[in-house]
Amino acid sequence: MDVRERQVRAINGWLVLGILIVVAAVTVLAVAAGGMRLTAGRIVVLAAIGVPFLFVTAGFFMLQPNQAAVLTLFGRYVGTVRAAGLLWANPLFAKRVVSVRIRNFASEKIKVNDLRGNPIEIACIVVWRIQDTAEALFQVDNYDHYVTVQSESALRHLAMSHPYDVFDGDVTSLRGSTDEISIGLQQEIQERVAKAGVLVEEARLSHLAYAPEIAEAMLQRQQADAIVAARSRIVDGAVGMVEMALEKLEGHETLHLDEERKATMVSNLLIVLCGHESAHPVINAGTLYQ
Repeated sequence: MDVRERQVRAINGWLVLGILIVVAAVTVLAVAAGGMRLTAGRIVVLAAIGVPFLFVTAGFFMLQPNQAAVLTLFGRYVGTVRAAGLLWANPLFAKRVVSVRIRNFASEKIKVNDLRGNPIEIACIVVWRIQDTAEALFQVDNYDHYVTVQSESALRHLAMSHPYDVFDGDVTSLRGSTDEISIGLQQEIQERVAKAGVLVEEARLSHLAYAPEIAEAMLQRQQADAIVAARSRIVDGAVGMVEMALEKLEGHETLHLDEERKATMVSNLLIVLCGHESAHPVINAGTLYQ
């Protein structure tokens, strides 16, 4: 059965305390006015006043800021009090104080395969708080343990749904798309812990690395992928510059290049633009045909 929080108001504890003090003072004065000798009648009167007095005092409870008291009566949920200070409620109510302050925990490092099957180590930090006290207490057995287990499960699923790293395309990766991964992790954890009355404020990765057994090999692969990606961009830029140079040269009517000269110019420009080292000019005093 789903139980949702409903807020109730408790009586100001200082008001009840003042009434009890007045009743106690009047009782003491009445007994003192009749003499100090205790008779059977006086004992009955004192008992008739003292027992309810002690019963009423059992209704006092105190809440600090960002604390709530869940009230139950013989196993039935009555409501939740969120006001801070000295309060009083029916002494028959069972009162369980729950903190609604912001909490955080760091998950353990877990080993999981990413989207490409590479074993990685990953961990996260989750910032959360209780939003619905009734669901937190009555929908799950232990909300702290529930949040921990569901967060690690969501982290494992997220890691298996994305590659560790990519160098081309718009694919979301664990290492390169930190903000997107954090938002996705927060949303997935929130979906899993919503039934426990928990609100996830923030979720971020705290550790991300290849597993030790493949770390060196994946580092070499990572470097190779980076080199290939960089070379691809260099070639794309060089081709664009060569095309622009040929268009501008052909725009001058005083300069006419045949296909062989164009091929030679393209070759020279690509060597200069794509080479690792600085180009060394060579002066050709002849022609391409000699």
